[in-house]
Amino acid sequence: MQKLTSLAILSLLAACQSPAELPLIGDVFAPRSADEALEPYYRTLPDDFFPRAPAGRPLDASKPLTRILVASCFDEEKSDSAAMRSLAGEDADLFLMIGDNVYGDRDGPAYVNNQPELNELRASFSDLAAREDFKAVRAKFPMMVAWDDHDFGANDAGRDFPFRRLAERIHERFWGLENEDVGAYPGTYYARTFGPEGQRTQVIVLDTRFFRSPLTPTDAWNQKGKERYLPSADPEQDMLGNDQWTWLENRLQDPADLRLIVSSVQVLPTVHGYEAWSILPIEQQRLYRLVRETEAKGVVFVSGDRHSGFLYTSNTALPYPVSEITASSLNVSFAATTEETDTVQVGAGYPPENYGAIGIDWTAGTVSLAIHANSGERVRELTASFR
Repeated sequence: MQKLTSLAILSLLAACQSPAELPLIGDVFAPRSADEALEPYYRTLPDDFFPRAPAGRPLDASKPLTRILVASCFDEEKSDSAAMRSLAGEDADLFLMIGDNVYGDRDGPAYVNNQPELNELRASFSDLAAREDFKAVRAKFPMMVAWDDHDFGANDAGRDFPFRRLAERIHERFWGLENEDVGAYPGTYYARTFGPEGQRTQVIVLDTRFFRSPLTPTDAWNQKGKERYLPSADPEQDMLGNDQWTWLENRLQDPADLRLIVSSVQVLPTVHGYEAWSILPIEQQRLYRLVRETEAKGVVFVSGDRHSGFLYTSNTALPYPVSEITASSLNVSFAATTEETDTVQVGAGYPPENYGAIGIDWTAGTVSLAIHANSGERVRELTASFR
């Protein structure tokens, strides 16, 4: 294929979910956006075009979960990761790798560099697959995965990213999801339930990229509370897209005793102006309302993205107290301390390299949410009831 050279064409934005069939007017291919225009080419790409993760352990839905590891923000180009090595020494039933699993846009957005084949992103996943520390973790734990902007293909991007359909294929094929339910529809959201009745944990992995509207830029760059974006009251701005919202409503009505809702960006906090559900407050309230209306019990939010570990508990978002663990980052730390404090925050944030752990006590009906230093030491923890 001759690479696209017109930024005017590449900046056409995708405003709706990918159709199952190519858009036609009569017998003529009639794309409505840049990503639709690229779709016929992407369908011709051979299997060896896509990097693959090492074989992992299968999920076992029959066994109850008692300990889950959580991590995000991993720079595959760094030569050593103490946090990843510590993870490989842990005992757990499941590992959630929840976004920025690689940094595949370090050279800038692919649409600026005229790379519709997402060469850098594919190379980043190949580098991740070759790492011995990642291989050890992959071999030890069953995994579920979410993506965030840097393994989506462009910093802070959403549905306006013109190469999102190829990014989705790269993600799903790397993680071995292309032949599962998530591989059959646009977006990377999916859910799995583990354990017998009375000990059922549902893990809901949201896609906060593929369908998300452009955000409202800040009017005061790096000013506290306005760092990158401003909250918007625009009802047309969307986080999940219509189909994913409907899917989530259905999943919240599935039988479960404990529900982990994985969002690559933070859900509960409102104090900062980085990407978060609070930047789309109508959508944030829609999420809370959906949990209330479906009467979904036992919700815990799980997030990454922030390059700092945080713990939160809100007594007002849902009809019952709800907690959130933000585990970030594995090896992309920018500070030793943080003064950030949110009204729902529990204790100080932890910016050095870290990962998270979720312990489940089925007898007591409680979860422990813990942040671990890259050495494995537990540095922050809270315990909450899910009954």
